[in-house]
Amino acid sequence: MRVYTGFVRYFGVALSTFCLAGALHAQPAGYSAPWDVKQLMDSLVKEAQRLKPIVLQANPRQWKDASFAASYQTQWTSAQNLIQYFIGSADNLAKQPEKLPLALETYFRMEAMETNLASLADGIRRHDNPAVADLLQGVMNENASNREKLKQYLTDLAAAREQEFQIADREAQRCRGAINSKHQE
Repeated sequence: MRVYTGFVRYFGVALSTFCLAGALHAQPAGYSAPWDVKQLMDSLVKEAQRLKPIVLQANPRQWKDASFAASYQTQWTSAQNLIQYFIGSADNLAKQPEKLPLALETYFRMEAMETNLASLADGIRRHDNPAVADLLQGVMNENASNREKLKQYLTDLAAAREQEFQIADREAQRCRGAINSKHQE
């Protein structure tokens, strides 16, 4: 009886694994193809690269109105760091586009970068050179459609992952039921 029970357990684990693997591989993806995500990330990285020299040019230590320079110095340094962090996470997502945590990280870094740069542009406009602020804002606006595509990709990827987990859970429940019915025989 002990050998039979061991065999049933082994068979049950194997059957569960097979059912779960089949469910995960059978589901078609509901999000962009990896090469499309790579192109999207390349475009967003190029935009971020274009922002770097504009931000460097806007050094608060060189502002006409030096009384505000100290308050914007930290934000200026942070803007440079946020651009680099975004580029790094976008590069990582381009390499592994199916990873939801990387997509989330890239999106949140993009949002932080945009918020920081918009605030910095306001400071540049008020306390130094409105033309540089307009240039910074213009470069950010040029790639707005790609930023929206990233948001949509993130939404689609999260929905696809949720659907995959639901299918896997249903299959696991079905396989458990099949195993339990075998035990009762």
